[in-house]
Amino acid sequence: MKIGILTSGGDCPGLNAVIRGAVLKGIAVHGQEFVGYRDGWRGVVEGDIVDLPRTSVRGIAKQGGTILGTSRTNPFENGGGPEVIKGHMDRLGIDAMIAIGGEGTLAAAKRLTDAGLKIVGVPKTVDNDLDATDYTFGFDTAVEIATEAIDRLRTTGESHHRCMIAEVMGRHVGWIALHAGMASGAHAILIPEQPVSMEQIAKWVEQAHGRGRAPLVVVAEGFVLEGMSAPHSERGLDGYGRPRLGGIAEQLAPEIESRTGIETRATILGHIQRGGVPTAFDRVLATRLGMAAIDSVVEGRWGTMVSLDGTEIVHVGFDAALGRLKTVPQHRYDEAAAIFG
Repeated sequence: MKIGILTSGGDCPGLNAVIRGAVLKGIAVHGQEFVGYRDGWRGVVEGDIVDLPRTSVRGIAKQGGTILGTSRTNPFENGGGPEVIKGHMDRLGIDAMIAIGGEGTLAAAKRLTDAGLKIVGVPKTVDNDLDATDYTFGFDTAVEIATEAIDRLRTTGESHHRCMIAEVMGRHVGWIALHAGMASGAHAILIPEQPVSMEQIAKWVEQAHGRGRAPLVVVAEGFVLEGMSAPHSERGLDGYGRPRLGGIAEQLAPEIESRTGIETRATILGHIQRGGVPTAFDRVLATRLGMAAIDSVVEGRWGTMVSLDGTEIVHVGFDAALGRLKTVPQHRYDEAAAIFG
């Protein structure tokens, strides 16, 4: 069997470990052949592939990004569609595909599966917002990077007696902000799921400052301040037509300084959270998911994705992952909020 692998959407640490896990098990256990689609769905639509022999995945588990490249291409536009893609698969002798990506990638994979293509999925998102899986690879690395950066911000904040705001990724959910904020001892954590007033934020900052601390605020890029109708965005639209978020920290900083009189600085971590080597946890999880995806192919589990349930890898339908976002539950936020201020 010849299998095509693609990585689509935003990159994240662990993608190469998935590719390696799938290729090594597929070749060693099942004698399968592999090719990689260049730049995600673009390569699928255009039939642009590269061979993936065992030697091509040697030592890549520790590398960030993806050796196949990625893009935010819609496989149903720009000359794509099930018939075109199936035609390329037949011409290239590809029997099935493994699609590694987030909600947009898996939604496209579901449509193509419904049209008769043989596809299994591997969930990927640094935001950890996909339902039906407890954790996604890349999330642990993003939290680790954010925590280290926030620790560094804290020392300079304490030296100058400033309030420091760290903006982290999190379009719809606040998992990175919650975990990095708790790990770094933030005095306030602001996430998309919890609108908070400017008065409350200022109060938390003043409480911390009153105890002789340099206040630390961690905010997710998708946070909506009480009274705002949508997340802050001034950077246009991305490839999926969604607003490019970022900059809420810079909006909060002058407001906090004006209300409290405390010098305030904002730092946006941005894409640094996606880059670099994956943590050991993400390497292991990604490798296990890649190997499990091969099991899905061998067993003909088309239209499903592999996921983490506790410590076990299971197989779930695309519908289970696409039904809703996995948001931060109220009790998890309340747990953290008990030590704000």
